Amino acid sequence: MEAHSFDATSTAWARSLKMRHLEYFLVLDSSATLSEAAQKLHMTQSAISHWLNELEAMAGMKLVQRGRRARLTPAGQALRQLAVRVLGDVARTHTELELLSAGSASSIRVGSVTAGLAYLLPRAICAFQARHPDVSIHITEAVFAQLLAQLEARDLDIVVGVMDARAHAPGLRHEVLFEDRTVAIVRPGHPLCTRPAVGWSDLLDYRWIMPAGQTMMRSQLDRVLLEHGGAGVLPAIETASVVTVESVLRRTDYVAVCSASLGRHLHQLGLVHALPLSTGFGPVGAVYREGEAQPRVVEFLQALRASALRVDDDAEA
Repeated sequence: MEAHSFDATSTAWARSLKMRHLEYFLVLDSSATLSEAAQKLHMTQSAISHWLNELEAMAGMKLVQRGRRARLTPAGQALRQLAVRVLGDVARTHTELELLSAGSASSIRVGSVTAGLAYLLPRAICAFQARHPDVSIHITEAVFAQLLAQLEARDLDIVVGVMDARAHAPGLRHEVLFEDRTVAIVRPGHPLCTRPAVGWSDLLDYRWIMPAGQTMMRSQLDRVLLEHGGAGVLPAIETASVVTVESVLRRTDYVAVCSASLGRHLHQLGLVHALPLSTGFGPVGAVYREGEAQPRVVEFLQALRASALRVDDDAEA
């Protein structure tokens, strides 16, 4: 397919747009007629007709079908979507600038490794937002390497995951929150649940839901399976989704692994049965850019520390 070069003239009409064009257009969209829109905008009907003609001339196509009712054309629908996005972004940015001027942040962007952290983050988020209900938390779930790249690109404020050597990169700071393990899980009522003693070799006859390759949890699982005669075991499903794991286990006799902290949580809810089998996982911690943490990010880190203490307490219970 032939690549198309950028043509500045194709967007010239957009550079002529003003905020009032978009604001007026949304008012028009919510009105049954031009007359009703004119009343809402405190304009005469001739003035709003002139404004609409000007807007359509800029866009180079008809935006509104006149008649007993004013209806947006397909081009008008496209402009309406633009207006909603732009005005929404402007409103959100205005709120964020006001909060920043007062020394606050309206949002925190958190990157999380999906496997094993559904237990830690919700507690921290709830505790933090109890104190700061005006601050929204944006969660991005991905593998650790991708999250660190987004952190370094300033697309994230903090990353929570299993620590390895990549957390020691220049310009980053990290903090270990707690030590976790990998535990085997099955559905409640699984044949393995009734056995008086279960070993890793007993899991080799079942189909597996495994973490994605090149992750620390998968490396730990491959090692322990190899040690117990499972060198040829392949995944029936590869996923980092806790929802997918729990849903498939509920319907099958498959086996899976997750972090011990998450396994306890799901076991307590009756969603899975955590087998008395575990292997090393690693230290779970937080990574952020050195010297750039906003006050709200620092407070969120404190909430993570408190949440991690509760995870440790649960592990000892």
